[in-house]
Amino acid sequence: MSQNVSDYLVKRLSEWNIKRIFGYPGDGINGIMGALDRAEGLIDFIQVRHEENAAFMACGHAKYTGEVGVCLATSGPGAIHLLNGLYDAKMDHQPVVAIVGQQARGAMGGSYQQEVDLVSLYKDVAHEYVIMVTEPSQMRHAIDRAFRIALTERTVTCLIIPNDLQLEKAVEAPEHKHGTIHSGMSYSKPLIVPSHEDLTKAAEILNAGQRVAILIGAGANGAGREVIEIAELLGSGIAKALLGKAVISDDLPFVTGSIGLLGTSPSWDMMQECDTLLMIGSSFPYSEFLPKEGQARGIQIDIDGKMLNIRYPMEISLMGDSKETLRALIPLISPKEDRSWRKRIEDNVKDWWKLLEKRAMASAHPINPQRVFWELSSRLPDNCILSSDSGSSANWFARDLKIRYGMKASLSGNLATMCPGVPYTIAAKFAFPDRVPIALIGDGAMQMLGINELITISKYWKRWSDPRLVILVLNNKDLNQVTWEQRAMEGNPKFEASQNIPDVPYDRFAEMLGLRGLSMEKPEDVGHVWDEAFRSDRPVVINAHTDPNVPTLPPHITFEQAYAFAKAMFKGDPDQLGVLTQTLKDRAQSFLP
Repeated sequence: MSQNVSDYLVKRLSEWNIKRIFGYPGDGINGIMGALDRAEGLIDFIQVRHEENAAFMACGHAKYTGEVGVCLATSGPGAIHLLNGLYDAKMDHQPVVAIVGQQARGAMGGSYQQEVDLVSLYKDVAHEYVIMVTEPSQMRHAIDRAFRIALTERTVTCLIIPNDLQLEKAVEAPEHKHGTIHSGMSYSKPLIVPSHEDLTKAAEILNAGQRVAILIGAGANGAGREVIEIAELLGSGIAKALLGKAVISDDLPFVTGSIGLLGTSPSWDMMQECDTLLMIGSSFPYSEFLPKEGQARGIQIDIDGKMLNIRYPMEISLMGDSKETLRALIPLISPKEDRSWRKRIEDNVKDWWKLLEKRAMASAHPINPQRVFWELSSRLPDNCILSSDSGSSANWFARDLKIRYGMKASLSGNLATMCPGVPYTIAAKFAFPDRVPIALIGDGAMQMLGINELITISKYWKRWSDPRLVILVLNNKDLNQVTWEQRAMEGNPKFEASQNIPDVPYDRFAEMLGLRGLSMEKPEDVGHVWDEAFRSDRPVVINAHTDPNVPTLPPHITFEQAYAFAKAMFKGDPDQLGVLTQTLKDRAQSFLP
């Protein structure tokens, strides 16, 4: 039987070492579905509940493996549904290839059912490469370029394949004549290192600094040992952007933790007092949390030249791979003899962890969400994989969890979208079936898309070598992060019509699907429920009844934020008493012995 275009597509994807595709069927991709079926397991098709989650899973796969993630959707509405998850991948610089169907070529331009101009629709999210394949001989170079560009540019690319083309006879190799493209699959990641001259200049600046601060992001992944080594030489502290949380262990006494609105006081203090800033693999956007312009001399390392020198005016911008650049830089660094700066940072870090514990153990109604994360921290399984959703869950993920060596962790960084927590976790489990993935998610994101993917987990969990997968839902019946933003940024009281959401028994829903459901209803439940979850013989959903009035305090409260908060309370916030009580409790922990 001759091979058609869809069969060739599946074969070529396999040759690119693609083992898994996340997607949802539809008549616009029936030809591709038939080819996946005929390929008899060559590529594992993971059927999701919603195309947006397929794109999130492809992004999560890329984040946790470093490989290309692939998602598949039908024409029209299916392709449209992918977009939010694809923007998550684009904005966090992850290699993802989207494959989408299209109506038959003869119908194009005739306002046919589900006909959408997908080239125009995708030309932003897949701006480096989007192509509608219209002729069988295009397929080879379209696939090869989509993957090579996704890897080279660390971005999203898209193949649009009309449904009638999917069934045409494949052309393995175009004719050898003028006007044809003859592509291959080879790709090797280059090692990019700055010039010795620039490295020397950077070393001179770092050697001259008395109070050096380091900020790392996702681009420092794989360079953890080098980051620690240069920090030891410089006597510096290390702050982490959210996407860089798993680069190095939080057990190190000079790691100040997260930076920004969800960050820590030690990170804030270090940035306010440093005289030199070394930024490694980070595009952290909030300038107010970096040194004031002119306060510190700056050096930045980034593999992407477009991201250099846009967050802080750097004296030297080093375009290069973080690991290799640091390896070349370290021999040029002179060890700091004066360790007083390092000592100050370590003392601040030690005090901060004590403060976090006191805040976590403060009473709340019914449960303090900080306690849920604090008690998880010491129980995290070795080599676990953490996925946080956006919202207040990201605050406690950023601050209260101590990442150890060997763990992985991520969230939606630059897009900061709701809903990737559960699909990231599913992608992590398929990529690493012997490791324990943990989703940390708010009830808003759970109701929006997360709860649907419990059905996906129930469909596939028995094939995993270690069946454990844990989803924590902060059930506070409030879109909590935005509620606090309404108060602290706009000076408005909580708007109940927009912020209150239904109380859903997430644990009972999980049980109905054959999963394990556990409930945290009082503070004494927290520890033993985590223990029970990690002993389970199947995936677990934890329904944690938490207090929405526990404040997500930034590391530094500005006058404007304090004034807006006071104004919101004065206007008559519906949770005024609870909010003021919990805020005072959290603030008081800073002063109590």
